[in-house]
Amino acid sequence: MELMTHIDIPASDWKLSSGAKVLLVGSCFADEMGQKMQRGGFEVMVNPFGTLYNPASIAASLLRSLSEREYMMDSPELVRGEQDLVWHSWMHHSTFSSSEKEKLVAKMNKTMHIVADFLREADVLIVTLGTAFIYRLKKTGALVANCHKQKDTLFTRERMSAYDIADQWQTLLMLLHSVNPQLKILFTVSPVRHKRDGFHANQISKGILLQAVDEMDVDYFPSYEIMMDELRDYRFYADDMIHPSARAVEYIWQRFQDVFFDNKTKDAVAKATKEWARLQHRNIIL
Repeated sequence: MELMTHIDIPASDWKLSSGAKVLLVGSCFADEMGQKMQRGGFEVMVNPFGTLYNPASIAASLLRSLSEREYMMDSPELVRGEQDLVWHSWMHHSTFSSSEKEKLVAKMNKTMHIVADFLREADVLIVTLGTAFIYRLKKTGALVANCHKQKDTLFTRERMSAYDIADQWQTLLMLLHSVNPQLKILFTVSPVRHKRDGFHANQISKGILLQAVDEMDVDYFPSYEIMMDELRDYRFYADDMIHPSARAVEYIWQRFQDVFFDNKTKDAVAKATKEWARLQHRNIIL
């Protein structure tokens, strides 16, 4: 008796070798998968700009890194919070924020150069798209990746179309391959539901992301579909009923391995993960 819908995912034409260099960018689900890969022995860089949810912000951050155009003290991306009086970047996570503007700019530029160097030598770029909704500054129309809890009146919210997403990314994909011809680029749509968008709008948003990826004709791993169809039970959600539970993440990780790892890599990943767990247990005891 079949009690779940099983998604048939063909094995990939290319495989990830143990120790490969992998850059993961995008939503918080990228962090989950990045941790799995890091523990499995891969050379991993995960969300160097912080968590980014929409395709426009992810693309803009990668493009800025590839150009290595440094941020200046008067860059329009910089803003000082009205309440906390801390300096933020509209294009970076709050982990970059600082009470000193110079430190913020220095960290932004250092990260940009590190990402550029990593991309030139990376084997795989994994992009996890979270939402098709984007925010812009009402005053200038500039894209905002992180609102840093500033007043809602500063921003406008809009929903990208699949065509706009695909068009923006096609240009970036060509640039990425010109910098690193051997780079494999893999897209996935985050299984995390965006409750803030509203559940109806979230479904439309996810559909737009899926359509955009389809129009780009790129490699795709169906994280979203696995969660929605194979694991469509609240047992597989965390306590917030929005994020996948640890068990669900592990299941998706196993499906990922079946698609992109050969038996040799699977064995190496299992060994590295077991060693990581042993060291963690030892550190706890000590």
